[in-house]
Order: sequence, then C-alpha cells, then structure tokens
Amino acid sequence: MSDDGPPDPPAGPVDPGLPAAAPRASRAGRDLPMAIGVGVGLGILIVGSLLLYRPAFVVIIAAAVLASVWEMSGTLRRARSVEISWLPVGLGAVAIVAMSWFWGHEAQALGLALAALVCLLWRFPRGAEGYLRDVSASIFLLVYLGLFASFATLLVRPEDGAQRAMVFLIVVVCSDTGGYAAGALLGRHPMAPTISPKKSWEGFAGSAVAAMIGGALSVSLMLHTDWWEGVVVGAVLTVVAVIGDLAESLIKRDLGVKDMGTLLPGHGGVMDRLDSLLPSAVVAWALLAAFV
Repeated sequence: MSDDGPPDPPAGPVDPGLPAAAPRASRAGRDLPMAIGVGVGLGILIVGSLLLYRPAFVVIIAAAVLASVWEMSGTLRRARSVEISWLPVGLGAVAIVAMSWFWGHEAQALGLALAALVCLLWRFPRGAEGYLRDVSASIFLLVYLGLFASFATLLVRPEDGAQRAMVFLIVVVCSDTGGYAAGALLGRHPMAPTISPKKSWEGFAGSAVAAMIGGALSVSLMLHTDWWEGVVVGAVLTVVAVIGDLAESLIKRDLGVKDMGTLLPGHGGVMDRLDSLLPSAVVAWALLAAFV
C-alpha cells in the first residue's frame, strides 16, 4: 500500500544558468513514471494469467515469494548479521504456495512443518552462537511469505477462482489509489507518526471508501452475490492492508533500511509491494469463502 500524506511543497525559481533539473520524483522519493509503468506491466501479467490459465497465477505468486526470500536474506544479513537458511526457506515457501493448488490446507500445514524442521537442521553446522536468532528469522519468513502467500493460491483454486482473485486485486488497487489521492490532497492528521509519518487518517478514509465501492461493484458483478458483502470485504481489507503496511514499516525501521530491495524500479523491492497483499490474501480468502 502506498504511503499517503500531503504533497511536497513546490520548488523555488530555477536559475537559468544552472543545469536542468532531473525529472521530479514523487513525494515518496520515487520515480513516479517508472513506478506507474512497472505497476501497469505487472498488472497486465497478473490479470492475463488469471484470464488465460489460473495455474500461471500460482507460478507468479511463487516467483514473487522466492524473490522476496532472496531480498530479505540479503537485507537481514547486512543489517543485523542474521543468516537465514536460504535454501530451505526459499524452496519451502515456494513448495507451500505451489502444493496448496493440489492439496489445499493439508499442503499448507505439512509444508510449513517440514520446512521448519529442515531449517532447524540446516543451521546446525554454524554452531550455537546466534542459532535461535537465525532459526527464528527463517521460520518467520516461512510463515510471512510462504504461508500467507499460499492463501492467494487457495483464493484462485475454485472454479470461480479467477473472479475471486480479481475481486481481491480490485479492492486492493482501489484502496491503494483512494488512499494515495486522499492523503495527497487532504492528509493533515498523521495516523502513526512514529511508524510511518506520511500516513494520515484522511488517506485511510479515502482507502476505505474506494475499497468499499470497488468491493461492492466487483462482488456483485463478478461473483453475483450481495453488494453489501463487497462493502464488508472492502472495509476489512483496508484495515488489514494498513496493518500489513505498518508492520513492514516497523521491520524496515528496525533494520534501518528504506526498501527491502531494488528489483522493481520505482517501487523498491518485491517485498515492498507484498507488504499489504500478504495478510490481505489470508483475510480475502476467508471472507470470500464465507460469502460466496
């Protein structure tokens, strides 16, 4: 989810004798045209996979999870000298995501347990120093990336899974866009100034309104159920997305980094785009399983 808040103040007069300024970044310090281009490209790839071949969507999820594990492994090592068990975490997280397509909750539970066990064993050769720290970080990533992301697999698994996933994506995009617009135009009251100073209550309200509208329309048109259920989905996912976004902000502050990686130009790392999507996938699956 994008940070929200008031836009940067306009720059002062430019001395004609100075070199031309570089293209202005967004108020979040990013190359906005590049960020939009990458976002549109990813959106086309994801929507295309849902419309043409649902298992391809699972492959995209697994690839994003593997990239996030790689990013987090490097960031944790540089920032805190934490050595996660890269191979069992990466392969375990991908296996949980992929196998959930075939065996559902059984694959989630067994995959997580087996991968955690391998992490315990994998760390043995480096001895006792930092053992609990490293293993805890490894198992945290298995849950945060592998288990949470596997709910997106469960979301797309039913016959109407493409429509369910589209509802999820529409609500998240509406929430993100509404929060950005409302925060930039109206943001005055910080929501969590010590965690993410640019987030405002006005931006949160914009996220909620946009997500509820998007949820009502998409649920009624795509899943043919009551519009008010879409309102509930939009409202709940807005809250969960903000919690996920703030949680990752705390992780980054704890590690002393701005972004988790650089794989997505204009966005930072893959993990920086999954922060609100991962917990939202869990709740979206639960809500749509109950409503549809």
